[in-house]
Amino acid sequence: MTTIDTPHDIGHGGHHDEGSYLTPPPGGVFATIIHWATTVDHKKLGVMYLGAVLTMFLIGGLAALAVRTELWAPTRILADGTATGQLFHSAKSVAAGYQIYNRVFTLHGAVMVFLVIVPGVPATLGNFLIPIMVGAKDVAFPRLNLLSWYIYCTGAIFAILALLQGGVDTGWTFYTPYSSSHANNAYGAVVLMTTAAFILGFSSILTGLNFIVTVHKLRCPGMGWFDMPLFIWGMYATSIIQVLATPVIGITLLLLIFERVFHVGIFDPAMGGDPVLFQHFFWFYSHPVVYVMILPGMAIVSELIAVHSRKPIFGYRAIAFASLGIAAVAFLVWGHHMFASMGELAASIFSALTFLVAIPTAVKVFNWIATLYKGSIAWNTPMMYALAFLFLFSIGGLTGLPLATLATDMHLHDSYFVVAHFHYVMMGGTIIAFIGGLHHWWPKITGKMYNEWGGLLGCALVFIGFNVTFFTQFFLGTQGMPRRYASYVDEFQTLHQISTVGAFILASGMLVHVITFLTSLISGPKAPPNPWGGLTLEWYTESPPIEHNFHHEPIVKHGPYDYEDVYPPHCDPADFPLPEPLAAGARAH
Repeated sequence: MTTIDTPHDIGHGGHHDEGSYLTPPPGGVFATIIHWATTVDHKKLGVMYLGAVLTMFLIGGLAALAVRTELWAPTRILADGTATGQLFHSAKSVAAGYQIYNRVFTLHGAVMVFLVIVPGVPATLGNFLIPIMVGAKDVAFPRLNLLSWYIYCTGAIFAILALLQGGVDTGWTFYTPYSSSHANNAYGAVVLMTTAAFILGFSSILTGLNFIVTVHKLRCPGMGWFDMPLFIWGMYATSIIQVLATPVIGITLLLLIFERVFHVGIFDPAMGGDPVLFQHFFWFYSHPVVYVMILPGMAIVSELIAVHSRKPIFGYRAIAFASLGIAAVAFLVWGHHMFASMGELAASIFSALTFLVAIPTAVKVFNWIATLYKGSIAWNTPMMYALAFLFLFSIGGLTGLPLATLATDMHLHDSYFVVAHFHYVMMGGTIIAFIGGLHHWWPKITGKMYNEWGGLLGCALVFIGFNVTFFTQFFLGTQGMPRRYASYVDEFQTLHQISTVGAFILASGMLVHVITFLTSLISGPKAPPNPWGGLTLEWYTESPPIEHNFHHEPIVKHGPYDYEDVYPPHCDPADFPLPEPLAAGARAH
């Protein structure tokens, strides 16, 4: 199974005249800009994606804080017909304040889903790591990878134009008839935002196709399917969903644009259309895309737990096949979003199918916990984020069971319980894993180490703030607070205020991480090639890697998690970094 044997040490000794991928080309600032703008290096594209995704994350996060600030207190209607609130309603009419609120929470949802969570891990860490992890110089289609980047940028520009047009008030799902006839700005913002999502879909399809071919065709000698790191398995399953599901949302949004612009009756009942048809089309894509969001997070956690507990992953093949199983079940359960709008028989079938996804998901969680058992655990920032993922994602999964059950779903449908569940899965799962992965691979990406205490402080604030924000919303939902409402009855005010305080604690944790990373770039110590003692191929390159990743083609000789074959028993990882001779002479399987 995986690490390396080459004629010379990979990333060490010789060839030191070859700079890293971050070495600027000759010719000054303008030449550097042109070089990065036209690069086909997967590492540079991953870094550019990272900058763009984090920028969009900032916009979506600020919108979320604005929503929570508005919900600090309910809206008060004054005697003159105006309303007073915390942010949007101050000295404005009721209708104007509500419309601003609707646009801001739609902005938050659309940006976070289509521009952050869906492309986040595959486009950033996936682009950077997949070729290195399989021992390749680049992805299978480097120019297609560059095209995917520019398509993503084009979609982001359309989303920003929609914001400049006044924003969209349909909700991030673009449900009809809100989006087809009743939303603001008849031919402007809604068309721009749906066009943005349509364009972004092409970036996902091309990226997924590139990864599939890379995994199939560019694995280095000695790396079979079951010698690949579990990160590759998770990204491979993600790519399958991207390629198969994304065209559905593309054609759906295109039909919506045609209906909006040319008044063709497809989804709008006023023109003979069927709004439930839009829901079927939308969720046939959007439920699989939930797993496009979470599978990369699971892929990261498999690496974090194995490396930072210095122990072979428990049930390697079970976790690998569970990734494919989740991808398969993802296409069968879209109807559980529509229990309130379908017949009893169909709802019962979708309810039963929904419970199936718990099986491969539970396999992963149990195997991660078994891997931690008696492991040599390093209590650093990546591992703390992995443990936070296990806690938060388990809450997200368990609270999904009442939503998969018909009777309880009817009570909880469109309530804050759904908001809390969704965020525990998407942010408590994907974003938490992404931040943990960013800390784990930061030394490899940048060549700099970060301050560990800063990372741990940020992790603590994020964990506490997240739970204060969203666990409170489970109580709001069970007590009857509808989601997406701009105001509420006085009885909910205390819980809303607790949730808002949590949101600002969460934001402070993110700010600590930003400061920690920026400090690392400016004055952080140089990172060694393998700071964590990992056995996958990226740790056998320089930090940061050279342009073509390896000086020589690696040959796989042992598995990605065979720590007992490489490290002496009971060694302290800090005292025993992976030595180069063992990298070349490990026992072959």
